[in-house]
Amino acid sequence: MPDQPALTDPIWEGRSDGAVYSCTRARFDGLPDPALTSLWWLPAAPEAPDPEVLARRLLASIDFQSPELGIFPRGDTMQRMSFVGWHMWLWAAPASELQWGPVTDSVSEGGVTVTLTATVSELVWDMGNGDSVSCGKGTRWSASVTGGRNVASPNCGYVYAEDGRYTVTGTSHWDVDWSGAGQSGSMPFTLSRDAEVIVGELQSVNR
Repeated sequence: MPDQPALTDPIWEGRSDGAVYSCTRARFDGLPDPALTSLWWLPAAPEAPDPEVLARRLLASIDFQSPELGIFPRGDTMQRMSFVGWHMWLWAAPASELQWGPVTDSVSEGGVTVTLTATVSELVWDMGNGDSVSCGKGTRWSASVTGGRNVASPNCGYVYAEDGRYTVTGTSHWDVDWSGAGQSGSMPFTLSRDAEVIVGELQSVNR
């Protein structure tokens, strides 16, 4: 406290060393609650929390998810299968900011406030046959854009050379930047989501 109580105050309990501190508990959101303030004698000033530790704790508290996978032809049933040689469109279809970002949040503890921002920088598609495609968000397929023709995606697509059943995995690469108490850093991480894809082969019939 800037103004220390007199040494005759009961809070000193007869001591003359150390100091009296005003301590405020945090609310459920991590911010100080003035209604939960009390005075304590301590032999030395408490150490400020490590901002990186606060940032990692904050990151772990956010329910990040890998984005929903947009695929056309969808290939999830025999009726909607893809075909050998067909230009498959791939795109991220996030249902909320928690699946793509940007997500910004902060936490305060012990006089230290840390803020972080997380966003997906890349979505890597493992096509289930040893091939992979690195993309951004991609472009959603629509009949109005392609006219129903076998048209390649402008920025994220793939063509299977063999028929079969494939497990496609989309791995989102997240960039996380944090700052607080004069420090800053990054904490990248990845999340994945799978989709099953059936690829058939078109047969030509001669009469």
